[in-house]
Parts: sequence; structure tokens; C-alpha cells
Amino acid sequence: MRIATLGLTKIYDKKYQALDQLTFNVDLNGIFSVIGRNGAGKTTLIRILSTELLPTSGTAFVNNLDVVKDATALRNEIAVVPQEARPLPWLTPLQTVRSYLMWRGYSYRESKERSKDALRSLGLENLEKVKSRKLSGGQKRKLMVATVIASEAPIIFLDEPTTGLDYVSRKEMWEILSRLKKDRLIILTTHYLEEAEILGDRIMILDKGKLADIGSIDELRSKIKFPYVLRIMSDNVDINEDGVEIKRVSNRQTLVYGTASKIYNLVPYLVTNRIKFTVEQASLGNIFEQYVGEEDGGDKNEKEDW
Repeated sequence: MRIATLGLTKIYDKKYQALDQLTFNVDLNGIFSVIGRNGAGKTTLIRILSTELLPTSGTAFVNNLDVVKDATALRNEIAVVPQEARPLPWLTPLQTVRSYLMWRGYSYRESKERSKDALRSLGLENLEKVKSRKLSGGQKRKLMVATVIASEAPIIFLDEPTTGLDYVSRKEMWEILSRLKKDRLIILTTHYLEEAEILGDRIMILDKGKLADIGSIDELRSKIKFPYVLRIMSDNVDINEDGVEIKRVSNRQTLVYGTASKIYNLVPYLVTNRIKFTVEQASLGNIFEQYVGEEDGGDKNEKEDW
């Protein structure tokens, strides 16, 4: 499955530029995570790629179909769960999924069979006849994912699918998406960097509507200045090493960012002084900060993303 854009630009109200000459190409079966700060253009990109929104200029192709010229054909190839999507409260999960499939052209009988299979795959089979208003937030998000999974669309767009869920519910959703990504392309926007790192076979970082970089977590890590993190657990540590970045996060913990050689230069001092420490590869959070800075962190729930 392939997504490609060339000079993709979107300007709102002739003044706010949400996407700025965005050009990228990804060919993937799996999960494509898109991350960025509030207003980086994540939702705008999803809306354009899913034919909901016209670009101001530039082109975009999904599975070799032009999102503008071939919009009708493309809609048969994709399924979308917007960030604000919620089931109708008076419908049951079975009715919700079945109605969606019938709207896509499936017969009543096939819609019912597919709906039951999809609900079972997300662990909702015991709730299929419960009114949606009685479901928890996590169950409602699972239900919306069930609707697109049931369609068997080869390309699925999920815009902030775990926003508002507690950590346990998010982890359940991660397991579901990891299981369902086979033979599909799932485009996932998220503010949770841990989520993007765990799920993303490839990750795109957006910064102010522009492409900061794209690649696997290992590819992104290989490009940054400080690919390793030394975590020191001590309230009395004296680090004197050029070419590293030191960050005091608490009275008992200090982080040192650097290359492998710079980090390991500090190990003898720590061992000699019996100071507890760990050495880790940079997380996506560390990578994100090195690309776009620490402000906003890319890890908060946004109320609006252009």
C-alpha cells in the first residue's frame, strides 16, 4: 500500500498554513504513525488523504489514486475513524457496525455476519445488543474501530484513536491494532509518543506543516545527535564530559544524552563511585524533542488540530 504527496499545501482562510509543501512517499503494509505538536497538520493531512478536504495546492496519492481526481474510487478503498467519531447512543454495537456496512453496499445478511466477526475480534461480542450510551469510553472507541475493520478496507485512517482513554484501555487498543494490521495499511495520528513508537512500523514527524523526517524508529534514532541516554540515580553526581547534554529531572535523577562513545566514557566514574545508572537507546520522545524541541512535547490532548 502506497501513500505519496508532492508539494501538498493547505491554507485556511487565506492566512493559516496548516500544510506547507509537504512531500513524502511511504510504501507499507502495517502501521504508519504520524506525530507532531498541536497544529502541526496531522488532522489536516488525514482529512486530505481520506478525500474529506481539498488541498490548496499540490498532489496526493493513496494506493496510486489521486485524492482529488479519483476521490470516488478511493472511497471504496479506505475507511476512516475521525477523532470526534462516536456511536449513536440509541443503537447497539451490532446495529452500529451493520448500518455502516449496509451504507457501504453490503447486504443485510453479510453485514450482520461481518459485524459479529468484527465485534468478536475486538472483544465486544458480549455487548453487541447493549445500547451504545451504556458503553464505557474505551468500549465506544473499540466499537468505532470495529466498524472500519468489518469493512475489510485495505487502508484505514485512525485520527487519535486512543484520545481520552486510560492507560489500560490504550494498551488494549494497541494489542488490537497490532493484531489487525496484517495485509492492511493503517494511518494513525497520535499525541502519545509511546503509542507511535510501539505501533509504528514507520513514523512521520510533522513540524509546522512541514516534514521533519520519516522512517522506522531505528532509522530516526540513527540520524539524531544524541542516540543514547544515560540515566543516573544519585543526588551527588559530577559529570564533566564535552559533547553531551545534561538534564536534571529530579533531586535523585539526572539524564545525560550523547553518543555511545561519550556515554560509555562516563561508566568507569559511575562504577568507581558505586552510582546506580542505566543506559538506554533514545526513545521516540527523545527523538521528537531533538527534531522539534521540547515545547508542547507532542504529548498532550489537542482540542483542535488544523
